[in-house]
Amino acid sequence: MRSALVLVALVLAGFALSFAVSEYTLRLLNMAVIAAVAVIGLNFAFGYAGLISLGHSAFVGLGAYGLAILTTKAGWSPWLAALPAVTGTGLVAAALGYPLLRLKGHYLALATLGLNVSFSIVAANWIELTGGTNGIAQIPGLTLAGHKLDGERPFLWFGLAVLAVLGLAALAIHASRLGRAMMAVRDDETAAAMTGIDVTGVSVTAFVLSAVYAAIAGCLFAVHVHFVSPDDFNYAHSITFLSMLIVGGEGSVAGAIVGAALLTFLPEWLRVLGEGYLAFFGLMMLAILIFLPTGIAGLLRRWRRPKLPPQDAGADLDGAVGR
Repeated sequence: MRSALVLVALVLAGFALSFAVSEYTLRLLNMAVIAAVAVIGLNFAFGYAGLISLGHSAFVGLGAYGLAILTTKAGWSPWLAALPAVTGTGLVAAALGYPLLRLKGHYLALATLGLNVSFSIVAANWIELTGGTNGIAQIPGLTLAGHKLDGERPFLWFGLAVLAVLGLAALAIHASRLGRAMMAVRDDETAAAMTGIDVTGVSVTAFVLSAVYAAIAGCLFAVHVHFVSPDDFNYAHSITFLSMLIVGGEGSVAGAIVGAALLTFLPEWLRVLGEGYLAFFGLMMLAILIFLPTGIAGLLRRWRRPKLPPQDAGADLDGAVGR
């Protein structure tokens, strides 16, 4: 319940900001919302199931290219094109998940990284379908109840609504039997298997959910920017998504949103550093991994946790010994 309230508070904060910031900041907020949808998806694989995926951007690209191709080449409505784009991405993830998830740890990370590199190569060279390095332009925007969502502010309101629905769905999955099974697999696969959990099935399900959320983010990106190219979905973006989740706090939907927003705005805030930004970013990630391994969400949880006074703690200990 508390997590849902935090999520709603973040969405309402974004809605309130939409009336008080410039057009450029609104565009950054839209990119942060799109990134947050993708990072919530990555949270299924990495945060819940413990799968180290460095190919998340490839699934974002599959969703974006699927919508772009169907709308520009087949003349479909973006609303209609989003359905096969997202469904197709989920099916691809399921087909790839069974062989890929036989790998563990850094082997899985390298395999998913290779998947992302392969996607970029195919997108750049299948010119007849993807437009090659020139990409696909003139992707139509969304129209809702007769109103076009081309402006930054209307699109932000729509994006926040999508983020709220997907975030609440992620929280519901986290609290469900499936979510508990994912976390059991993450903590100890052997123990999970001994309790009757289908480890492979749960891992593939987490991988597919991750890809579906990524594809939705890709569809949002395509209808917002109206252009897609291979560079928009290279492996560097996968590393950025993973960094967002680590900074915000793995296993936390609110943390995924905060991490996505922070790392979307951080390059703008630190533009004065120029090329030095990359060095700052690397040092920041190193510091978070060492001193704040549970991210911003973990830090806030520690601050919220009530501390017993020494005498109360002693009394509890005496009572436990007496029992």
